[in-house]
Amino acid sequence: MFNEHEVVSRILNKDLRAFELLVKQYEKLVFFVINRLVQDQQNKEDICQEVFIKIHQNLHRFEFQSKLSTWIARIAYLTAINYLKKNKNNFPAEYPENIDNYHFTDENPEQELIKKNSAAYVNLLIEQMPHQYKTVLTLYHLNEFSCAEIEEITGIPEGTVKSHLFRARKLLKEKIEKDLKKENI
Repeated sequence: MFNEHEVVSRILNKDLRAFELLVKQYEKLVFFVINRLVQDQQNKEDICQEVFIKIHQNLHRFEFQSKLSTWIARIAYLTAINYLKKNKNNFPAEYPENIDNYHFTDENPEQELIKKNSAAYVNLLIEQMPHQYKTVLTLYHLNEFSCAEIEEITGIPEGTVKSHLFRARKLLKEKIEKDLKKENI
């Protein structure tokens, strides 16, 4: 079992193997957070590396006021957001003007093939969503963070997190139902 207090203490005492344990424990979490925000594979890897460097450099500031996973997810989220802000060409608008009327793009043949695998299909739909929706869905459903923890990670107020979750689920449901109707015609 992973003991946060023990591992952090060992890392602060210059135990590199303890840091390896921390990386192994949280590398999937860091990748999930970054993967939903950043598109380019090479940049994803660089950002993941940057996150773990920041964790190592700032671990002495972690005071166990939250779970270690929450603190690490926040560093990953903020690092990805900072990357996107520096590369604004790749960064979608924070809130598209038509967000209440947001719809997915029409499918092409490649997407039809992907749809056959439901997990890949749902991931494809999530990838098409505004980044706020992608982030809260990933943190809530895949990483099982609470709404309060997502607020702590992203800085998005808890009520807004709940609203994003509701809207994102609604969008997914509407798109899936629409596609099922198409298939049954």
